[in-house]
Amino acid sequence: MITLHDRMARGRTETGLVEARHTFSFGRFHDPDRMGFRSLRVLNEDRVVPGAGFPAHPHAEMEILTYVLSGAVKHRDSLGNTAVIRAGDLQRMTAGTGITHAEMNPSATEPLHLLQIWLHPDRRGLAPGYEQLGVEVGTAGLRLVAAPEAGDGVLQIHQDARLSIARLAAGETVEHAIAPGRAAFVQLTRGVVTLDGHEMREGDGAAVEDEPGLRIVAETEAEILLFDLA
Repeated sequence: MITLHDRMARGRTETGLVEARHTFSFGRFHDPDRMGFRSLRVLNEDRVVPGAGFPAHPHAEMEILTYVLSGAVKHRDSLGNTAVIRAGDLQRMTAGTGITHAEMNPSATEPLHLLQIWLHPDRRGLAPGYEQLGVEVGTAGLRLVAAPEAGDGVLQIHQDARLSIARLAAGETVEHAIAPGRAAFVQLTRGVVTLDGHEMREGDGAAVEDEPGLRIVAETEAEILLFDLA
C-alpha cells in the first residue's frame, strides 16, 4: 500500500522570517490522521530569510536530523557545540534527557532551505549528543547516511531506522527491497519521479507499507530521501 502525501496538503506556518511546510502535525498544525509514520514523527521543510532563524529553545527525548538543501545554518547548543551546516550536510542531534540549541541563517544575502526530521528514539533517558556529516552522494543509487550502527559516512541514530539519499539523473532508476514487517517513507526534495506508477514532485512524500519493495524512476534530475523503518 502506498499513501501519497501531497506537497500542497501539508501544514503551513509563515512568520515573515520563516516559511515552513509540515508533512505531519507540528506546532499549530494538528491533524489527528497525520501524527507521524512509524518512528518518523516530524518532517518539516523550512525556508529561512537571511539573518533569521530559530533562537535558543529546548528539546528532549527525540532524535533530530537536519539536512540542508541550500544555504547554511549556524548551530549552537548547550553541549558547547558550534558549527555551520552547509548545503549537502546532515546533522544528528540526540536530544535525550534535554538539550537547548539555536539555529540561525548566518548569511546576510542567501536564503536557507532545509529539512527538519524528528524520530522517536528507541529508549528514553539517552545522553544528549551531536554529530555532523558531509553527505557525498553521486548518481549511483541510494547512499546510506544514518542508521543504528555508525560507520564510515554514516551517522548513528538511536532507532531501528535507516536513512538513505539518492541523487538521480533523468531516466535513472533506483529500487529498494522492504523486509517483512518493515515500511518505507520517501520524501522528494528535487525534481519529478515516478514511484511504482505514482508521479511525485518536489515536496511530495509517500508512505509505503505491506509492499516487498519499491521502484523509483527519475523523470528529471531528482533527489530523494528514503527512510526504512521498523
